[in-house]
Amino acid sequence: MMIRTRFAPSPTGYLHIGGVRTALFSWAFAKKHGGTFVLRIEDTDLERSTPESVKAILDGMHWVGLDYDEGPFYQTHRFERYEEVIQKLLASGHAYHCYMSREELDTLRAEQEERGEKPRYDRRWRPEAGKVLPAPPADVKPVVRFKTPLDGVVAWDDAVKGRIEFANEELDDLIIARPDGSPTYNFCVVVDDWDMQITHVIRGDDHVNNTPRQINILKALNAPLPIYGHLPMILNENGQKMSKRRDAVSVVDYAERGILPEALLNYLARLGWGHGDDELFDMAQFVEWFTLEAVSPSASRFNHEKFMWLNAQHIKLADNTRLATLVAPRLAASGITLEEGPALTEVLALVKERVQDLNTLADECHYFYQKLTPTDADVEKHLSGDTPARMARFATRLAALSEWNAASIHGLFKPFCADEGIKMGQLGMPLRVLVCGTAQTPSVDAVLALIGRDEVLRRMAA
Repeated sequence: MMIRTRFAPSPTGYLHIGGVRTALFSWAFAKKHGGTFVLRIEDTDLERSTPESVKAILDGMHWVGLDYDEGPFYQTHRFERYEEVIQKLLASGHAYHCYMSREELDTLRAEQEERGEKPRYDRRWRPEAGKVLPAPPADVKPVVRFKTPLDGVVAWDDAVKGRIEFANEELDDLIIARPDGSPTYNFCVVVDDWDMQITHVIRGDDHVNNTPRQINILKALNAPLPIYGHLPMILNENGQKMSKRRDAVSVVDYAERGILPEALLNYLARLGWGHGDDELFDMAQFVEWFTLEAVSPSASRFNHEKFMWLNAQHIKLADNTRLATLVAPRLAASGITLEEGPALTEVLALVKERVQDLNTLADECHYFYQKLTPTDADVEKHLSGDTPARMARFATRLAALSEWNAASIHGLFKPFCADEGIKMGQLGMPLRVLVCGTAQTPSVDAVLALIGRDEVLRRMAA
């Protein structure tokens, strides 16, 4: 079997991280088996689908680095094909026109609820042997409904959740075409999966209830059934479904918060799937390890602390040249110019061990290019009394160095502290505040070496 998977988001908003995980698992399964990963845009909801949302999906897929082999395909470009299949179902007796008005349906549902019954269409326009249907009303445009079997069960062996069964008597006669002729979601999905020869449908478990309806339609079309695997949802740390109001759920949110895409994918891979105790890995390793059998059928909780730890690990591993392309725009947005300062790649190599996100990484670079304004507390603690005079004496020794590097600067510390009768902290902390404007920096000799002799002496003199 040639494996073919698909990711099929609806362009009605941002690209949700739950969607990214679905795409990731579908992508990894196809890659592992040398198959094809298809991107399909399910844009039949004409009122809510927007070009901006389509762009957000495509940009999000590009940002996280999930490359698709085919697509993007758009359902709105396939209406002729859907109409062709609807006519086929009508001709074979697997679908029929229903003239029940919206008002009649609302009244029926209200009566059913009043009687304590499950609200559902009563199949009054469904043709059956010996049943006489009324004349179609002239003022009602019909919908097309699929003729769901009246008995039996729909069952499948879900690749994640195991055996799942639905009784057909619990299923409605699904509307597959609206009064204006436009096809509905569940019907379009079936035709698309059939035409695109999708072998494995890997999607969120909010689609479990759609699956028996889609299987019935596929059977009516004599189409092959894909293997279904329904992924559990992602909950926030409070055990609630993640929402835009409470949580960062859009990939754009994570990009703006300074998250590396490989860190996001690494963390999402671990939500509901695992490979022993392995936490930190790249996507090549994930593809090698991934199996649907290892996906948990239970919901997973998003742990922000662990996620940020993982992002920090990926920042440490990241190439400094690449990090520079990500940090430079953040520095520019803060008014920091890089032309007169040290090479950003060298600065990043020194400070990236200290941060968990790119925004903080950019902040850690500021004082290499522009002295920060120290807090009153730092000035009082580190630059009071005879400390300014001591710093002036140390500046003289710095100016006299024949070579300006971290080792030469470090060589001054011990003899100077001995001459002054002080501990290293009484030199290092004031030096940081005086030169950088903050007491929190990496090794001060390395910091001074990168800032440069002239700039260090200028700041000390000022």
